[in-house]
Amino acid sequence: MATKPEGPLRKGWTTGACATAATTAAFTALATGRFPDPVTITLPRGEEPSFALVRAELEHGVATASVIKDAGDDPDITHGAEIVVTVRMGAPGSGVVFAAGPGVGMVTKPGLPIPAGEPAINPRPREMMVSAVAQIAARHGIPGDVILEVGVTNGAALAEQTWNPRLGILGGLSILGTTGVVIPYSCSAWIHSIHRGIDVALATGLDHVAGATGRTSEVTVQKLHGLSDGAMLDMGDFAGGMLKYLRRHPVPRVTIGGGFGKLVKLAQGEMDLHSSRSQVDHAVLAGLARDAGADAALVDAVAGATSAGEVLGLAQAAGVPLADVVAARAREAALAVLSGGVAIDVVVIDRAGAIVGRAGP
Repeated sequence: MATKPEGPLRKGWTTGACATAATTAAFTALATGRFPDPVTITLPRGEEPSFALVRAELEHGVATASVIKDAGDDPDITHGAEIVVTVRMGAPGSGVVFAAGPGVGMVTKPGLPIPAGEPAINPRPREMMVSAVAQIAARHGIPGDVILEVGVTNGAALAEQTWNPRLGILGGLSILGTTGVVIPYSCSAWIHSIHRGIDVALATGLDHVAGATGRTSEVTVQKLHGLSDGAMLDMGDFAGGMLKYLRRHPVPRVTIGGGFGKLVKLAQGEMDLHSSRSQVDHAVLAGLARDAGADAALVDAVAGATSAGEVLGLAQAAGVPLADVVAARAREAALAVLSGGVAIDVVVIDRAGAIVGRAGP
């Protein structure tokens, strides 16, 4: 995760807002022969951002407009991406029909807000685009029966850096956003992907999912339990985001895997494991070492250590199963968030990918 800059942060606009702006410009051009540039839209909460057009093409009854996504100060992978919408009239009475242009994925698995076989354009962006079409059609006295082809330049390559392939969204990115506004460092897109991963796992009948704090932990956990890619949730630092959603949408078995320091924080009851939002409490860690059977000298050394990695090394050298105790306490913290009926195990993994502590079934 990128480091949050100092000072006030600038908000940005979602891919859904950008697609709505491009739709508004392109359909207005079909109706009037001219593209509004910049094009202004109204978002669900009343904001009225304006977008400069990058592309404005009108030929043979087909209009294409594009805008560049500005995510503000959020480290969004789609910041700077070109969102492209091509509009053509559809069959009378057909309403608004969505199509995936280059760089927008297609849904292939159940469990997502959009059914399989549809372009990965989420419900709220669809509502925003449908509303824009209806307003323009009413204003100019023309039918609102259109085909909206939504694309993202280089979207297929960008999607490979997201969890879309694991969610069954193939060929490109999703068009997302509920308010149209990107709040910097809210991590809403990341947490959204965790939730959608759980939805897809449930819809495809999986009874065991896993969340890991990083890539090394993920590989180890997946190999340990023989899990499919679809069972692996993009938890990262957001243990709370995963566990709270699992409380409402339980899966029979859950594994949490992570590095020693991250899982110490979970054992402390922290649900956001990022270094900017939670810290290892060495006094708590010293108490855990005592519970694991450490002598007074080791307990003092743990309390005065400078890093969680140093503590793990001290415990291992002394033959004290501190990582097992951390795993057990982390499991208790996770179970406290869940509502019951979920079997959970915790696996502590070192930087080399070796399992150094475990708790649970």
